[in-house]
Amino acid sequence: MTNLLPPVIEPEELLAALASEQILIIAVVSEKVFLEGHLQGSILIKPSELVSGTKPAIGKLPSKEHLDALFSRIGLGTEKHIVAYDDEGSGWAGRLLWTLDVVGHKSYSLLNGGQISWNRSGFPLTTEITENVPSSFDAIIDRSYIADMEEVLASIEDDGIIVWDARAKEEYEGSKITAGKNGHIPGAVNFDWIDLMDRGNNLRLRPIELLKEELEELGITPNKKIITHCQTHHRSGLAYFVGKLLGLNIKAYDGSWSEWGNHPDTPVEQ
Repeated sequence: MTNLLPPVIEPEELLAALASEQILIIAVVSEKVFLEGHLQGSILIKPSELVSGTKPAIGKLPSKEHLDALFSRIGLGTEKHIVAYDDEGSGWAGRLLWTLDVVGHKSYSLLNGGQISWNRSGFPLTTEITENVPSSFDAIIDRSYIADMEEVLASIEDDGIIVWDARAKEEYEGSKITAGKNGHIPGAVNFDWIDLMDRGNNLRLRPIELLKEELEELGITPNKKIITHCQTHHRSGLAYFVGKLLGLNIKAYDGSWSEWGNHPDTPVEQ
């Protein structure tokens, strides 16, 4: 299906499109946040529904059966265009969009700045719960969007692959303790997911051309294969989405640092 909306949609554009029956708006927030107020017509997906939750690598993709049940519950079908948003910088929304790529649903958009930019644009929230019609979704898992630990290990000796670590500088350097081992994957480059957003402009994305230049300085370019990760592939959900916007050949390591940093045999740099 042809995308109904651009990949990044501004609050004003979404407001004008709310009445379309082909648009399915998904709030990737906590149930508490959702019940306190959400965009009209939104359906809730809790962040915990997008991850396996199995320690230590809690951020890994859930099972096909789980994803089938989740996307059937929200009424996902080939005719639907997803608009995803969250309330904290678009990491969880990006995680949802990566998951949609994995299950073969490519018609989607990100609400720029999410619920924060919607709110600060003066647009209303509602506590009304929308009744949606469930579907029968049958996921076909495309693992070309997923990097496993063995592929990341192999990338260390491959000049054609760049690992994009989307964590904070303190995590990358190893001074912040988040796992049994701390630091970064050898050869990985650090570009914090926070630096993808304009914190002075309601957490909207920074200008895409500026991001392109800054990432290119780190070697993150279209002629390389890019693997992104963070601690649980939440923050790197936004890194993945920005990589797609820039036309990068990008996939995500969903095991992320919670797997790598707790595995006895993985190499670590500080």
